[in-house]
Amino acid sequence: MISGNFQLRRAVILVYLIGLHLLAGYLTYREIRRGDYFANTIPVLNEPLEASPVPTPIPVPSELADLSTPEPTPVASENVSTGLPDLTVPVEGVRVEQLTDTFDAARGEGRKHDAIDVMAPEGTPVIAATDGVIARFFDSIPGGITIYQFTTDRKYMLYYAHLQKRAESIKPGDQVTRGQLLGYVGDSGNAGKGNFHLHFSVAVIRDPARYWEGDYLNPFPMFRRPAR
Repeated sequence: MISGNFQLRRAVILVYLIGLHLLAGYLTYREIRRGDYFANTIPVLNEPLEASPVPTPIPVPSELADLSTPEPTPVASENVSTGLPDLTVPVEGVRVEQLTDTFDAARGEGRKHDAIDVMAPEGTPVIAATDGVIARFFDSIPGGITIYQFTTDRKYMLYYAHLQKRAESIKPGDQVTRGQLLGYVGDSGNAGKGNFHLHFSVAVIRDPARYWEGDYLNPFPMFRRPAR
């Protein structure tokens, strides 16, 4: 009788253990089917466990430096210098808007004026239109009392004519600065008595040995305009 009870208890325990094993197997199988098991145990490939360092860019060899993308070339502004002289009106107190462009005005024997007449009262100071060097003094029947002035680069000759007199402080060979006193407005030469003005011209020097000759340029556009 005892032996029969023992056999019965052992059979019950064995069935119980088998049932637990089957239940555990079933639960594991269900988790696998749902994907939860792998989701909780296997890392996802697109979510690394730690951030990967960004590699330092390889420096460009000096031999290839010229092959790199060049810097963009700045666009030239509208007020880029033309290379021509930048001039101050050479009569003290006269503004650009008071001038008349007489460069192409007709003169006797089919000639052009090739200069600007700056009208002003007798004795008004005549000043250097730009920096430069006094080339020479010259008196003539047409121009009267005159002054020739090189620009600093010696590419252009400035000519001041019909003066009343020259300033005593200057002489040929002197360096002068923009606005420096050169002389005084007059009516010498063929200006006509009482027709007080400064005859002012600009010429490109073709031959340094004959610097008083050259190709005349209209000085009117070269005068500094007031800022707007």
